Amino acid sequence: MSEKVRLALFDAKPYDRESFEEANRKFGFKLKFFEHRLEAATVSTAAGCDAVCPFVNGEIDADCVNGLVENGVKLIAMRCAGFNNVDLAAACGKLPVVRVPAYSPYAVAEYTMGLLLSLDRCIHRAYCRVRENNFSINGFRGFDLHGKTIGIVGTGKIGAVFAELFRGFGVKLVAYDLYPDQELAKELAIEYLPLNELFRRSDVISLHCPLTDKNRHMIDRKSIAKMKKGVIILNTSRGKLIDTKALIDGLKSGRIGGAGLDVYEEETGYFYEDRSLNAIEDDVLARLLSFPNVLVTSHQAFFTDEALGNIAETTLENVRTFFEYGKLPNSVCGDCRKFADKGRCVRAKKKKK
Repeated sequence: MSEKVRLALFDAKPYDRESFEEANRKFGFKLKFFEHRLEAATVSTAAGCDAVCPFVNGEIDADCVNGLVENGVKLIAMRCAGFNNVDLAAACGKLPVVRVPAYSPYAVAEYTMGLLLSLDRCIHRAYCRVRENNFSINGFRGFDLHGKTIGIVGTGKIGAVFAELFRGFGVKLVAYDLYPDQELAKELAIEYLPLNELFRRSDVISLHCPLTDKNRHMIDRKSIAKMKKGVIILNTSRGKLIDTKALIDGLKSGRIGGAGLDVYEEETGYFYEDRSLNAIEDDVLARLLSFPNVLVTSHQAFFTDEALGNIAETTLENVRTFFEYGKLPNSVCGDCRKFADKGRCVRAKKKKK
């Protein structure tokens, strides 16, 4: 590259700056860090940059995509695995989109297990109680995981690691996936089931799948009605996999025995921000936080040293590969793995013909 690539990182926190500056030592890009998220209202700040790097709470809709193109941006490099916040139809033929498909499945899987154990045995509540010199254990009764049925929705890299973590717990593993991993099933004695059957049989249900138009609100009133009374629901994937209002009703009725959530469907504006001096204006979130059997964290399951390093390294390598070779090994669109002149994708060119 004759000139240094200019990359703008949006919704950047101090830890993002630290990890990207460290990884950039071997790439030598010009990095710009913005605290605000990328959306149509802030797209003008990308002017003069060759590529942008949004995060999970960015809103890359058609207006934002067009604004990026007008400002000379040539690549959208997501620094996360998910890309449901990108309007791919609007980007197709205008801007390639790449992502980080696997930064650390161990980080997310281990965190999910932590949510389950904390929620089941009330560890988070016990910690707060003892801090106030209250050593009563009333209300903290949990249940043995041994002998229970664990339902895993999605057995990709994260779901597979989560399943492996149950070795030694003495549980029954059931799973649902559009593309069942038969080798994993044989190794860990996983029984693949239709989704509704998994809902009926599981004592714990853990979501490890990407968000698509087809599975939005996969957990809703109808699916909750099929579940065992007292089921535990875990979500470290995407908030919109769950209809939060239906979840609240399930918690109120006792159908749902507890929920461990690292994501929330309307988390933008709250998660990753310090709102300790402000009232929560989102009534649904406020209601959710009022339940003693709900554990909510701020989309931090990925947050380990290893994951941050891998995210920075893979993102910058995605950028380098595109600008040096015109290739996109981690494209979100299969037709865009090789780009033609001026960054227009193969599918877009075929449409024109």
